[in-house]
Amino acid sequence: MSRIAVLGAGIVGRAAAWDLVRRDHEVVLADADGAAAVRVAGEVGAVAADPVDAADPEAVAALIAGAAVLVSAVPYRFGLGLAEAAIDAGSHYLDFGGNPSVVAAQLALDDRARRAGVTVVPDCGLAPGLANLLAVADVAALGDGPVDRVAMRVGALPAAPAGVLGYQLTFSPEGLINEYAEFCEVLRDGKVTAVEPLTEFEIVEWPGRGPLEAFQTAGGTSTLPHRWAGRVSELDYKTLRYPGHGRIFRALLDLGLFDEEPTRIGGATVAPRAVLVEALRNRLPRSDDDLVLVRTWATARRDGVPVSAGHQLVDRHDGRFSALARTTAFPATALAHLLATGAEGVLGGPGARTMDAAADPEVLVAELRPLGIDVEPYLPPTR
Repeated sequence: MSRIAVLGAGIVGRAAAWDLVRRDHEVVLADADGAAAVRVAGEVGAVAADPVDAADPEAVAALIAGAAVLVSAVPYRFGLGLAEAAIDAGSHYLDFGGNPSVVAAQLALDDRARRAGVTVVPDCGLAPGLANLLAVADVAALGDGPVDRVAMRVGALPAAPAGVLGYQLTFSPEGLINEYAEFCEVLRDGKVTAVEPLTEFEIVEWPGRGPLEAFQTAGGTSTLPHRWAGRVSELDYKTLRYPGHGRIFRALLDLGLFDEEPTRIGGATVAPRAVLVEALRNRLPRSDDDLVLVRTWATARRDGVPVSAGHQLVDRHDGRFSALARTTAFPATALAHLLATGAEGVLGGPGARTMDAAADPEVLVAELRPLGIDVEPYLPPTR
């Protein structure tokens, strides 16, 4: 049994703490809202609950002291400081990433993490995270040689469309807008290229779900474009939504409602994004009945013959946690368990790298099966 600290007692942090307790670890749960930490710790069986502000270095250091791993389930803006604190404490560090600039700064800690003998892994949730790991497995299945295309399609959706957006509040609205606002890194003709978010719409047929739309969003490709530049010709990540959702948000982007710079309106000074985020938080419907869909695939030609490999995942609320909480938290807790116990499946030794370079896909997928997260083969049509 190892001591593992979980910072953040929200939707994902609660699920992460529960799974680590299930795996027989001694879990300390912390949150800026001390009452929430106490309540959730009691629900999941954590041994302690602490009021900790992620922006308070002394409080964070006290939380991590003696912990084998720190799992951060707080907003991405805290990621660099928390990774540095974990290195200083000699603890492995995991978070759910999603912001390319923050992740790049965390990966720049590689030498420092190696010297401390710890592993720093941002981008280890659903996407970025599990989806990227599956894409790595797809490419590996094709064997050596150039790859024509790698695609990832991921959606966290209401079980049935909700409202005009066909969407419900399943995670931080700040994180949602971040994904919709930042440029998206892809590969085009083997070169790293940035494309605009909420563009390049396509229709995706999914049996039993009707047609869905897919569009470019930021952060989902993680470090794969740089890892595969020159080998993979085309690579992209697109978010799945019910039809119409993406174009509404594109209109909001074009109208300047994603802007973070304050503007003066009448007698008040407000940032348009802050108003939008607050509206999403207060007006979007909420429901426990959600659905996560993941589809990844890779295609190539070997000896002139088209070949392909892929994976697919469908997950639903299990009566305890939402599908999004399950598929975001449990890949990270599986890796945290492997790190804390020194088990097989962790790749590369100490240092800083994203999940797709830190975990063996086969081992991690096997860790998820007892939780009812079942990844199946998917074979796309070859061209």
